[in-house]
Formats: sequence, structure tokens, C-alpha cells
Amino acid sequence: MIRKTFGCVRFLYNRMLAERQVKYECYRADKQQLKQQRYRTPASFKMEFDWLREVDSLALCNAELNLKTAFRNFFRDKHMGYPKFKSRKNPVQSYTTNNQKGTVRIAADGKHVRIPKLGMIRIKLHRQIPDGHVIKSATISRNSNGKYHISILTEYAADIEHTIPHREKVLGLDYSSKTLYIDHTGTSANYPRYLRQMEVQLKRAQRVLSRREKGGSNWKKQKLRVARLHEKVSNQRKDFLHKESRQLAEAWDAVVVEDLNMKVMSRTLSLGKATMDNGNGMFRAFLGYKLAERGKSLVRIDKWYPSSKLCRTCGTINTELTLKDRVWVCEGCGMLHQRDENAAGNIRAEGIRLLGMA
Repeated sequence: MIRKTFGCVRFLYNRMLAERQVKYECYRADKQQLKQQRYRTPASFKMEFDWLREVDSLALCNAELNLKTAFRNFFRDKHMGYPKFKSRKNPVQSYTTNNQKGTVRIAADGKHVRIPKLGMIRIKLHRQIPDGHVIKSATISRNSNGKYHISILTEYAADIEHTIPHREKVLGLDYSSKTLYIDHTGTSANYPRYLRQMEVQLKRAQRVLSRREKGGSNWKKQKLRVARLHEKVSNQRKDFLHKESRQLAEAWDAVVVEDLNMKVMSRTLSLGKATMDNGNGMFRAFLGYKLAERGKSLVRIDKWYPSSKLCRTCGTINTELTLKDRVWVCEGCGMLHQRDENAAGNIRAEGIRLLGMA
């Protein structure tokens, strides 16, 4: 039933996208006419395809909402890209259903969840939903190695006591491709670089995969082995980032970071694999919500702020500094700087200024 729902949601999404695409090509020159166009709803497709009635109707409605959101993002910012058709060959599939008067609920034993059209399903619950949380929706997904997950979205009234940050409890973090970050005290995260540790096994497994006949049973088995290795790396990375962000959120009143675009950095520098392996963007997201839960602040400074070139002692900017220079001497005051530690100190000072602290 889950796989059938994946297929129906994908089919409906592609059908609705195809219809919108035709009208978009016809009226793209006349924006006013394009806004006035009316499109078919999931209910109208059920009249034509009876088998769409076999799956959860709310999953089909959410497919329509997802398509509307994709077009809204495209019209707001063309860099988001035109919505694409969903492929059945993609191993990652998902659908979302909403809770209506208890249609989605966790059983009292904590070992089962009720989902529309599926009934009670045995689960391994990650953590109990706290009292006062109301279930809004559930997203069922299948990852590349064939495992199924359900993500429960809840709504609750947060009662957060906001912490007034003290100057000595503000932490500045400078990005480091090798160690994840270096703070203003010179301490680094010492990220273990899990992808590098798994490279030998991955190369061996991918070499075997390349020799298998594509589409055959042995090819599918080997592809699953490769996916499991990548999943292990992903789980190790998330575990490290969760623990590291929790420690910082509990120890500091505010954390200051640079607002970097990691995807662009991985393409422009010769550090693509290291940049994408350490998951700095994920780390900032984890750090942001963990600080917010405690009433604390994550401050993002502009990515063009010259944190590395600025002397934290006298304020002189070293315009000749290159990426290879890890240690440099300020021409203004003669101070010897460790590049990353100096940058973290400047990031911290800029964050304190943005916080309005004297």
C-alpha cells in the first residue's frame, strides 16, 4: 500500500505538472492571463482514473500543494529552477498525509502508529511525543537502501525563557574544511572525516557495482550494499554534528557564524569533497534550532565580511592574503596571526556589534 501510494502521488504530480507546463508555454508572455488560468484538482483526476481512490486522498492533496509551492518558488526566484517531473527510478520516495481527528496517532504502547489506509503499523519510536504536542501531519518515506521512515510533525505552544547574552559567553566560529570549525580561542571541532575513512570500502564496492550488468539481480544487490555504506557515513556525520551542536548550545549564550554558501564553495574551490563531507550547513541548522530551544541566539554575519584579512588587534586589512597563507604578520602593528583563530575573533567581534552589546 505504501508503494502504491508513492506511485499514485508521483503519477498525479506529473499529470498536473504536464497540464500546467502546457498552459505556461502558451501564456508565459501574458502574466495576467497566466494568473487567471484554472487547473484540475485531484478529485477530477479520480473520475478519470478509478485506481486513485485506492490510496489516501490527503496524500494526493498534498501532492497538489507541493506542486503549487514549487511553482510559487519558481516565480519568486528563477534560480530555484522550473519544477521537474518525478521519476519512478528514484529510490527515494515519500508522501505526506494529515491528521484529522486522530487519523494519525501513536499507540499507547509506543510501538505502533496509525496511518490512514494502513491502520496500525509496528514502529521503532525514536522518542516520545511530549504532552501538549498536537500531531499535524506525517510523512512516510523510503530511502535508497529500502528502509521506511515516518516523520511526525507536531504543533505546540513554546514557553521559552530568552537568555540575555553576556559578552564573555559569545562564541565566534570560523569555517574549516578539515576540522569543521575553529573558534576564537583556537579550539577546533576535530571532525573525523568519516567519508575519507570509508573511501577504501566504497571504492571496492563501487568497482564491483560497475562490473555488474545494469538492472540484473546481482546489480541490485550490490547497489544496495553501496547505499548502506553511504548511509553509515551519513549517520556517523549526523551523530557527530548533533553532539557537537548540543555542547555548544548548552555552553554559550550566543554563537556567531559566517553565512556561507557551502554548495558554491564546493564547486569553486579544490576542496569539494572535504567541504561536502563535514556538513557545515547541516551543523549550522542543528546549532540554530538547539540555541532557539534554549532562548539563545545564532548570529549570521555577511559572507563578504573580511574576517580573515582583518587584524583583530589594530583593524588593518591585509589585501595580499591568499588562501594558502595560514600564518601572517600584520603590517600595521606587527602582530603574528593564526589565520583561522584571527578570523574567528573578528567574526565574534562583528557578532557582538550586531547584538548591540557595548
